[in-house]
Amino acid sequence: MISIASLLHVLFAVIWVGGMFFAYMILRPAAANVLEAPERLMLWRRVLAKFFVWVWKSVVIVLLSGYWLGFAVFSGMDAWPTHVHVMHGLGLIMAVLFLVVFFLPFRQLRKAVDAQDWEHGSRALANVRRLVALNLVIGLIVVAVASGGRFGMLG
Repeated sequence: MISIASLLHVLFAVIWVGGMFFAYMILRPAAANVLEAPERLMLWRRVLAKFFVWVWKSVVIVLLSGYWLGFAVFSGMDAWPTHVHVMHGLGLIMAVLFLVVFFLPFRQLRKAVDAQDWEHGSRALANVRRLVALNLVIGLIVVAVASGGRFGMLG
């Protein structure tokens, strides 16, 4: 069961962080260079709706598999190595940031695009973009901690 939990943990972390990287670093600049505001906002509304289905799955699976691994491999949280505590804390922050994105600016983006209110949609998308950028940075830090921490790089 530990190997299955570990596999699920890594796969869904890759889906989440990799999806943010693709959206922010590749799709965002391409869409901004090619599409006018209405088309760009409609694209993002659809892309994010589909991506966020996977993020919901990722949040649940990464957190559950992380706790499974944390308690199966170690006797309790007090026995977790430093890098596991760092991943845990940052993972919870990422989950909360996702909830903020989903329930606030993304909801505003959906409503604005559905109403063809491009001005409000642009502001909502800018808020999504800022929060996703922050979550991406945290996610990349988690990847670095996960890959380096188990080799004693965090004490």
